[in-house]
Amino acid sequence: MDNREKSQAIRTWVNPEERVTVDFEDEQNLNAEVTACNEEVVDLALETAFPHLRQEISLPLGHIEIGEDPGKYTRDPDQPLRYGRLRLIVHQRRPQVI
Repeated sequence: MDNREKSQAIRTWVNPEERVTVDFEDEQNLNAEVTACNEEVVDLALETAFPHLRQEISLPLGHIEIGEDPGKYTRDPDQPLRYGRLRLIVHQRRPQVI
């Protein structure tokens, strides 16, 4: 996939009610919200161990592969239930939480 195709696939998940799965080289199965996406970067809000603290990061699309997480389902109550959600596989280590 090129960056344009990746950004089109990711943009459908820009929704504060939905989560995606993110895998880094050193951590897997993290929950995140996609806050924005263009043809260069995707902005994510990763959930942390602290309930009301999220890690806001921007990742270049060139370091990301797109897949599906069949073990999860969509959660937006205004949308039809759909099994499987977006999985982003990032080819770098997770940035430190500051």
